[in-house]
Amino acid sequence: MPSRKIHKLLIACRGEIAVRIIKTLKKLSISSVAVYADDDAGALHCRIADEARPLGGGTLKDTYLNIQRIIDIALDTRADAIHPGYGFLSESPELAEACAENNIIFVGPNADVMRLMGNKVAAREFARSKGIPVAAAVTGGIDAIMSCPDLPFPVLIKAAAGGGGKGMHVVRDKEELKPALIQASREALRYFGDDEVFVEQYIENPRHVEVQVLADNYGNVIHLFERECSVQRRYQKIIEESPSPSLTPESRAKICGAAVTLCKEAGYNNAGTVEFLLDKDQNFYFLEMNTRIQVEHPVTEQRTGIDIVEEQIRIARGKAMGWTQDAISGYGHAIECRIYAEDPEKGFLPAAGDVTLYHEPQMRGVRIDSSIDGACIISGNYDPMIAKLICHGKTRSDAIEITKKALSNFIIQSEKSNLTYLQSVVSNTDFAENNIDTSYCNAHHDELLHAMEHARSLIKKEDVAAMFLFHDFNARLWNNSTMQDNDGVDVWNTIGYWRFQMSVNVTVDVDRDPLQFKVNIKKLSDTRLECVINGCDYSVVLTNQEGDIRKVIINGKTEPVFVSQTSSHDFSVHLRGFDFLCRRDDQLRDVNDYVKMEVSDDLRFVSPMPGNVMKVNVKEGDMVSAGTVLCIVEAMKMENNIVARCDAKVAKVNVREGDKVDTRTILIELTI
Repeated sequence: MPSRKIHKLLIACRGEIAVRIIKTLKKLSISSVAVYADDDAGALHCRIADEARPLGGGTLKDTYLNIQRIIDIALDTRADAIHPGYGFLSESPELAEACAENNIIFVGPNADVMRLMGNKVAAREFARSKGIPVAAAVTGGIDAIMSCPDLPFPVLIKAAAGGGGKGMHVVRDKEELKPALIQASREALRYFGDDEVFVEQYIENPRHVEVQVLADNYGNVIHLFERECSVQRRYQKIIEESPSPSLTPESRAKICGAAVTLCKEAGYNNAGTVEFLLDKDQNFYFLEMNTRIQVEHPVTEQRTGIDIVEEQIRIARGKAMGWTQDAISGYGHAIECRIYAEDPEKGFLPAAGDVTLYHEPQMRGVRIDSSIDGACIISGNYDPMIAKLICHGKTRSDAIEITKKALSNFIIQSEKSNLTYLQSVVSNTDFAENNIDTSYCNAHHDELLHAMEHARSLIKKEDVAAMFLFHDFNARLWNNSTMQDNDGVDVWNTIGYWRFQMSVNVTVDVDRDPLQFKVNIKKLSDTRLECVINGCDYSVVLTNQEGDIRKVIINGKTEPVFVSQTSSHDFSVHLRGFDFLCRRDDQLRDVNDYVKMEVSDDLRFVSPMPGNVMKVNVKEGDMVSAGTVLCIVEAMKMENNIVARCDAKVAKVNVREGDKVDTRTILIELTI
């Protein structure tokens, strides 16, 4: 295969993986072309690329799944190659074929091997034929599955063309099977363009282990060791690590060898990941192969020092792989945390919306791959992942400690994120002791949420009040151009009527449980506040300011703090991963602040999240019973059923399928 040059490469994806690919392209002096849907026009991957071209508006089918549009842009920009990243068209043989037809290099495997290994049903059969263990399964579509007399319950429904945990459902009896099959098929069609599903035997409480492989076009296949991905929620990985703390050396050799054998037999080329389930006896079963770069590839990169994207490009150019198996070694331990825009305390509902502050921790042994670099709007049309935090240490214990510290110094002020949930996970004793499997998050659900609440309860609300007042007063000081930099400045002359009032009233709102404090001010400058709260002395000293982040010492303890204004009178104080709403009660409020918003009762259903109405199951005048699914709202690849809470009559349907809604939208109204 002759070697070809790549001068310009188009990235056919979005988000953090597009940003990450562009970084390698810059290192290789290859020009980059980003593509974007209308709602991504100002996205980070567009801003750092050498060129950015619009895909237009509309659905995913019209934009990031539009092969012809992507090919047209590649031809128009004279791109030599296309990298599909992950998600969207990353496992599309049709895109690979379209690239070949237009003399464009596709950075990925050839279409035939992608078609074989990218389809879970075909891949399972191929693996079985090569002597690699697989779990029992039933294929052939919904009717064939339903008519099978010997289903190995419990079963796991999977999308044949899927990945990323989407469209997967555990079913424990036949009564639940058909509705779950229909839902999985619908999800598969929407996310992967193929509604084929199958079921396989569900292995209780397994561990999830995957092997990173690289293969060139000359028959050379190597592995870059394994990753453990057992900490999952809804079959979506949230924490990955390498090496797996679960494998024995013997099992490691077998499972990595099986992955290499599978790829050699299939004639695989480029980067890929072979996934396995591991039972308590170290038996492993082939799960699937992802014929693309994996979300968690940085875990492997941090241990091996190999830039997998660079190797992908090298292989795609027709060059022999630059590594042999004997040359690969892994150093230390790496852990990756996926940071999502979601609310752990509300069933992990997606939390699209404004990010008012984004601040990455700057620490040794820490890498962050992110889709954003500052204030922005998180769209509800895509996966909710914001960033990935990858921490590397000499040992697993070292990596865990670095991860804890990095998470506590990662600030994302937005609707919600899972940062504090991740802190609970990595601080959990069972995680530290490797007492984990794929059921870990479900089994520890209450415990992890309680740990979040406990961590919040340890934050003294007096600290929050003191930090808020330091910000509030100094905002006035800093905005006064006549103020002299003098510790002896007469603060009371600087901030108006406050010169006659030495005490203020502050409310700190904690989960709708407001705490009121009377605060006596003793001393104030632009770097220091001394006050008395509930009879105790408090001191806030500014030590450093990085943009909007202030590093302060509160009663001897150093804390990074961020304060933002949420309304004319309310402020949010971000401290140790939590946000607290604060306000001054001694100031006259605007009359509009006292107007109460109408509150929805049990008969008026407000959308639980910003998203799209996928299905409306009722019409005005229908009688419904408790438990009836009235409609389905989808956001960030998650469906949420809106369910009647009592027997009632449908009084009004305010939305149609396809409508965009937010958390103020009244979807359906019932009457008794």
